[in-house]
Amino acid sequence: MSIKINLDVMLAKRKMSSGELANAIGITQANLSILKTGKAKAIRFSTLESICEVLDCQPADILEYIKED
Repeated sequence: MSIKINLDVMLAKRKMSSGELANAIGITQANLSILKTGKAKAIRFSTLESICEVLDCQPADILEYIKED
């Protein structure tokens, strides 16, 4: 996949655990783990918006496009 998820980086910068984020945005830790590991095939804009609101960041801080050769 050419989209890299940098959620761990933002969590570390905000000194927040995955469990805290999952509770704050109203999803299960299992679903957040799927997103963090890059196994998710999609993300709802409402979920992305909630993550950005809680972590005080922009979508580009979380999602990164990497061109494949």
